[in-house]
Amino acid sequence: MQADGSIAAGLGGYSVNLGQFSVAAVERAGHLATGLPLASFAGKSVLARQVHALVQRLARHGLLEYRLSSPRDEQDLVVIEPQVAEYWPQPAKLGDSDTVALSRFAYLRRRGNEMVLESPRAGALFRICDPAIAATLAALSQPRKISKLRRHAAPVNLDLLGLLLDNRMLIKLDAKDDDGLRENEGDGNLVLWDFHDLVFHTRSTEGRHADPVGGAFAYAGVIAPLPAVRLPWPGKTIDLRKFSTPGPISPFAKLLRERHSIRDFDDQHPVTLAELAQFLGTTARVLSEWKTGAGFDGGPEVTYSTRPYPSAGSAYELELYLAVLNCEGLARGFYHYDAGSHGLVAIDASAQQLRELAMAAEFAMDASGPPQVLITIAARFGRISWKYSAIAYSLILKNVGNLFQTFYLAATEMGLGGCAIGTSNIDLFARMTGLEFHVEGPVGQFALGRGRKPAIPS
Repeated sequence: MQADGSIAAGLGGYSVNLGQFSVAAVERAGHLATGLPLASFAGKSVLARQVHALVQRLARHGLLEYRLSSPRDEQDLVVIEPQVAEYWPQPAKLGDSDTVALSRFAYLRRRGNEMVLESPRAGALFRICDPAIAATLAALSQPRKISKLRRHAAPVNLDLLGLLLDNRMLIKLDAKDDDGLRENEGDGNLVLWDFHDLVFHTRSTEGRHADPVGGAFAYAGVIAPLPAVRLPWPGKTIDLRKFSTPGPISPFAKLLRERHSIRDFDDQHPVTLAELAQFLGTTARVLSEWKTGAGFDGGPEVTYSTRPYPSAGSAYELELYLAVLNCEGLARGFYHYDAGSHGLVAIDASAQQLRELAMAAEFAMDASGPPQVLITIAARFGRISWKYSAIAYSLILKNVGNLFQTFYLAATEMGLGGCAIGTSNIDLFARMTGLEFHVEGPVGQFALGRGRKPAIPS
């Protein structure tokens, strides 16, 4: 409680102001330490509305978890840990005649001394406290009618199953459904995803989980850092330096050596639209297109393109989205780069979303300000997973590496600065574009602009 009557929540040295509330609301909210039933503030009274507003604000900051307990002894059966900011428990309706099955993307794993149920499609993870629930989940690997599940399994809580269904950890099957629905789970784009690829995509980016991301030095107190250069293998070394050609190095070798990351930009002299057009044309423009067979009997004809960087199987699944923050000749906004026509198309993203994107990039780079142009590299996942099994997402990341180096070399040659960014928020991108995160989503980011020249000492 603050001196002005407002409430603040503190965690790990940070505090968040939650607004002003009545003394009665603060007293009621104090029970959140041990658990406050959702039904206790579901009414329309002034007190209920205040407590509901406070709880919603806590939830948006990821400061709540939800307990489902046994009515007999109040022991926790499941604890729900939100993974996305907007999560709120809303059980889907289920009846005895409904048939459900576990999603093929749901998985149980050990976390410390706990068992958790997760899915890359879910807005929350479920901490399983009762072994009988784990056994019920195992039974749901096959489609089960709720009525039969109640007869043959441990006591089943319909609220829990409804919460799992709402989180897409369970899917509901109709009588006419076959294994086709179990494969696509109501969305044909999911057929193209291997389990491990979708998990890797959601857990190695921001937006759909609540784990630490980035330079957390999680193992600094556990193991010493590895050396920058690997210790030589034992045995005789062939010294290659004596085979080096004397004289000046080639322009390309010079370009490679001059390449380095630029994190701070000269906002008094921003990159120009002409320079941006040259940069995109040099690095990402479609140079040619052609068609050929899929490579197996009866396969369809597939279209391909050529671009300035290499791509696995010539898939060229990567798309560029530009957050333009300071570019001479181009309005501030969010754009898609049409590599086929070499043009920019404006996307109707909000100013707040643009600021959020820029601030995240600034923080990730540990820079003194936002980039002039932030390029989000997104992937049309189905373009590459249609052909490749087990390695699709791995190939996408290799292609991102190819494009990063191409960006760096082009920026260096043009006298511009650039910096690859190690993370991106797939949920924010989905909100800005309206695209489902598993259809097309970020796999890399690159900051571009005119680098700030170092100060000359007087």
